[in-house]
Amino acid sequence: MMTLRIPFPGKRFVIAVPYTWLVVFFLLPFLILLYISFVDMGNDISPFKPIWDSSTGLLTLKYENYWSIFRAGDAGSLFQTIYVEAYVRSIGYALCTAVLCLLIGYPFSYFIVRSKPSVRPALLMMVMLPFWTSFLLRVYAWKGILADQGVINQVLMALGLITEPIQMLYTNVSMLVGMTYVYLPFMVLPLYANLIKMDFRLLEAAYDLGTTPFKAFWLVTVPLSKAGIIAGFMLVFIPAVGEFVIPSLLGGPENIMIGRVVWDEMFTSNNWPRATALAVVMIGLIVVPLAIYYHYTGDPAEAKK
Repeated sequence: MMTLRIPFPGKRFVIAVPYTWLVVFFLLPFLILLYISFVDMGNDISPFKPIWDSSTGLLTLKYENYWSIFRAGDAGSLFQTIYVEAYVRSIGYALCTAVLCLLIGYPFSYFIVRSKPSVRPALLMMVMLPFWTSFLLRVYAWKGILADQGVINQVLMALGLITEPIQMLYTNVSMLVGMTYVYLPFMVLPLYANLIKMDFRLLEAAYDLGTTPFKAFWLVTVPLSKAGIIAGFMLVFIPAVGEFVIPSLLGGPENIMIGRVVWDEMFTSNNWPRATALAVVMIGLIVVPLAIYYHYTGDPAEAKK
């Protein structure tokens, strides 16, 4: 009896699917951005101009789109431009957001892991529940909470703790509060996934050897959760660098991050080449954290092959 064998593509097909996704939705858009960043638009509206001279066959790349990011004018000082300030400010806010998320998310993740197994799904649901609500609605809700006539000021005035509203909205504090609130789940979930695999008998062994609970936590739990800490830190830091909505709604006019600068260059100044150059440089700043993230979360056995 002859049996019909249907060929199965195997692991090559499985590997090709994510690679195709990355090529179509990351590499091609990035190449388009890279192309536009070297274009000289002039007075034209379309940024998709040829970057080669048909008469000479040579490339005519406009490096000024990148050079103007780091130098103000022809005789301006190097690294003292609004773009560099926006990069530095964005990285600073992203680092502060990641640290705050770690300080808040680590105890919460540890609490979920040490809770009863029957309660863990409900606690994890609480962490993921904000994702069921619109991102803009959640940010606008913080505007109502932190405004001069918002919930916090109204409660403090009702309790007699203050006599006039405190300026909380459109400040550094309001922006960090909003970014920490939005990105906190991205810190909690990787930490939980790492801590849940930990063998807590190691802590019991440390207690038997006379170690205090805090010292056991610092010397045993924290080192074993290093991969989760790095993963959560990168998952928070990377999107926070290019954040646009939260600084626009909760930050003040002096809290201009690179996402807002790119938006203004592209849609207000209509300078697509400079906007894409800013985006390419920002991607370059993110590639290094991504490489660090892959280094600490990749399989060591695969790395040795």
